[in-house]
Amino acid sequence: MTGARPVLVGVDVGGTKIAVLVTTPDGAILGRATRASSAGDQDGAAEAIATTIETALAHAAARVEDVAVIGVGVPGRVDPLTGNVTIAVNLGWTDLALRDALEARLGRPCVIENDARAAAVGLHHRRVLGEAEDIAYLAVGTGIAAGVILDGRLHRGARGLAGEIGHAIADRAGPVCTCGQRGCLEALVSGPSIARRAIAALADDRGGSRLGAIPPGELTSVDVYQAAAAGDALAADLVEDVGRQLAWAIHLLVMAYDVDRVVLGGGVSHAGEAFMAPIQRELDRLRAASPIAGELLPRGVVEALPVGADAGVHGAVAIAQQALQGDGRTDVAGQRDGAAGQALPLRAPTREEVRHA
Repeated sequence: MTGARPVLVGVDVGGTKIAVLVTTPDGAILGRATRASSAGDQDGAAEAIATTIETALAHAAARVEDVAVIGVGVPGRVDPLTGNVTIAVNLGWTDLALRDALEARLGRPCVIENDARAAAVGLHHRRVLGEAEDIAYLAVGTGIAAGVILDGRLHRGARGLAGEIGHAIADRAGPVCTCGQRGCLEALVSGPSIARRAIAALADDRGGSRLGAIPPGELTSVDVYQAAAAGDALAADLVEDVGRQLAWAIHLLVMAYDVDRVVLGGGVSHAGEAFMAPIQRELDRLRAASPIAGELLPRGVVEALPVGADAGVHGAVAIAQQALQGDGRTDVAGQRDGAAGQALPLRAPTREEVRHA
C-alpha cells in the first residue's frame, strides 16, 4: 500500500468490543480488526484503540502514514469541537481528551462522534435506506441511543445529546440506571438489562425455564431470545415486554422528529424475528388505537438492519469521509506540514456547524 492512495479508518468503540475498518476514500474495504473493549480502563483507552487500528492497517497492507483521517464513534456524550468524550457511562470514561490522545499516539488527524449518530450518518451517506432524508437509527446493545438525520443532516441538538432516548424514563419504579436515574429505557431493554431481568425472574420461576440451566454470570440477552424462540414462557414474556418498551420508544422518536424511516441495530437486534416480532405487534396495536400513529407509523417504516451490517464502524468511516471532503463539519486541507511532513490537527468545526451538521 506504500505510495498508493490514502486510506480512511473507522473505529466503533462499544461496550464489549472495539471494531476497526480500513477503507479507500470511496469506501472500498481494505482490512479490519476487532478486540475486547477497554471499558473501565480510561487511561488505557487511547492505546487500546491505537493498537487495534495498527492491526487493521497491517491486515490492509497499509501504514499509519497512509491514513488520511480516522473517524471514531463512541457511546457517550462527545464534544465535536474539542474531540473530548465528556461522559461515556457504559465505558466508565469521564472527560477523556480522546482526539488529542489518538493524534499524539498515531500522528494522524481524528474526528470523534457519538457512535449512534455516526451510524446514522453512515446509513444516510451510503443510502442504505434509499432516498430518505429524515431517518432515525436506534441502537439496542450494551446501551440504548438514537442518531437522527433531519433534512439530510445530522441533528445533534443544543448540547450534542439529541437522540439519547436510552436515558428517557420509561418506568419510574424500574431499576436504577447507570446514569443515576431510576427506570430509564436503557435499564429495561439494553442487552445487559435483559439478562439481569431474566435472572431476577428466574428467582420466582416455577415453570422450569430452560434459562435456569445457565449460570447467572453467563446468561446473556442472546440466551433469552433463543429461549423465547424455542417457546420458553418466561423468556417469551420478557421479550414481549422488551418489544413493547422499544415500540413505545420508536413511537416517541417518530412523534418527536417526524422521520420517514426508523432502523434498528446493535447486538440485541441480531436476534432477528424474535427481536422484531414483539416490536411489530405493539406498533400494530398503537396504529389501531390512534389515527396519528397510523399515519406516522405505517407498516414498512420500521425495520432492523441485517446481521453483519456493521452500522457503527461504517458510520465512523463516513464521518472520516466527510472530514476528508471538508464539507463544513471538519477540514483536512493542509493537514500535513510540507516541511516537516507531520500531521496537523483537523480544524475544529464552529459551534454553529456542530449544531447544524
